[in-house]
Amino acid sequence: MHLTSTARPRPTVRTALGVLALAVPLALAGCGADDSPAEDATATGTTAATAAGQSDASGRDTSDAVECPPAEGTDERVTSFDSAPPMCLTPGVDYSAVITTDAGVVTVDLFEDKAPETVNNFVFLARHKYYEGITFHRVIPGFMIQGGDPQGTGSGGPGYQFADELPAAGEYEIGSMAMANAGPDTNGSQFFIVTGDSGVSLPPDYSLFGTVT
Repeated sequence: MHLTSTARPRPTVRTALGVLALAVPLALAGCGADDSPAEDATATGTTAATAAGQSDASGRDTSDAVECPPAEGTDERVTSFDSAPPMCLTPGVDYSAVITTDAGVVTVDLFEDKAPETVNNFVFLARHKYYEGITFHRVIPGFMIQGGDPQGTGSGGPGYQFADELPAAGEYEIGSMAMANAGPDTNGSQFFIVTGDSGVSLPPDYSLFGTVT
């Protein structure tokens, strides 16, 4: 994983996630995932698991603090952590993500102003190479594609949970990127990208933190 910046009025950091697989044979996999937006837009997801440890005001688990990875990324891939990350974003910097899949490259503008904790978590994991080589394990045409689980089953996560940063009703659109969850304040590593009207009509129960450009 590498990061690059370009000269713009507001500095930009592009987070490269490595290669994620997006294959047609996976289209029906993981439809019963534990950490997912409900296919019925009126549903709110499954029952949340109890989070361990103590949390600060932002919802971060502080029982065993972790450190920010270097901006250029870590040498080794890390997929499990003792607690949620500290704030690692640089103030005044515009963040974006480049997701390379076997179906092409996707660039996402991240909403560090609207959802700083969620973007921080995403960048933290990407810099640890957390997302490298994983799949979009849940693909539902007309709804969304979901990834971010190193296990590829829909039940995996980074070992911690953090609080929601929910949008207003009606903010989801095709191309929106939001956190999958198992209930209120159960965000971890899994995310989804809205690909159709069923995703657009979801209730505002999922932290919206980026949009495909």
